[in-house]
Amino acid sequence: MKSISRILIAAGFIALTACSASADNSTNQLKQKLAKQLPGREITSINTTPMKGIYEVVIGKRQIVYTDAKGEYILAGDMIDLAKKSSLTEQRSAELQKTDFSKLPLEQAFKEVRGNGSRVLAVFSDPDCPFCKRLERESLNGITNVTIYTFLMPLSIHPDAERKSKVIWCAADKQAAWSNFMLKDQMAEGTGDCENPVEKNMKLAESLGISGTPALIFKSGQIVSGAIPKEQIEQLLAAK
Repeated sequence: MKSISRILIAAGFIALTACSASADNSTNQLKQKLAKQLPGREITSINTTPMKGIYEVVIGKRQIVYTDAKGEYILAGDMIDLAKKSSLTEQRSAELQKTDFSKLPLEQAFKEVRGNGSRVLAVFSDPDCPFCKRLERESLNGITNVTIYTFLMPLSIHPDAERKSKVIWCAADKQAAWSNFMLKDQMAEGTGDCENPVEKNMKLAESLGISGTPALIFKSGQIVSGAIPKEQIEQLLAAK
């Protein structure tokens, strides 16, 4: 049998539907009970769901599982609206993944303005991440009228990524150094010993729930992971 810990980890991206924001006595009692049963895990909120007797439990900032009214069982999985043929879990997950774009510390990123630059996009990226290169070479290729802010986020699984990130940041033209490496595999010269925001970017990513690259943040506040298709990027850039 899977342990509760393993179930919660497996359900890390799960969530649910629109529901009551106010907690009554029953949800407060349920929250207190679950807090005792799941020590070390922050129970952020408990909300009702369209399914009678089943509650949404938000753990931390974005992890969601479900429980019964007595808090005796934990459920991990999608809640599906059969009539609408849609996942209420995915909808709720998207809500929890949002952030305030206007509050991003853009001074910790370098920017590229394409066309009139009227649309905005922030990307957390690792120079040695193959999916980041795919994003640059395929998904972002041809997208115009956008300002792209790139936050360098070298992952520990890529031993040389931190050095490369610092060299790129310390280049006279950061965007050119980035493009030359990501598109042409041509690394800029230099030691990368200037003041840089790499460590700050890692902490920022953690606070936003970003653990991998690439991660894209749109003006709407939605955070999307992976080298998603160009068509999807265009749709999200148009979202309010």
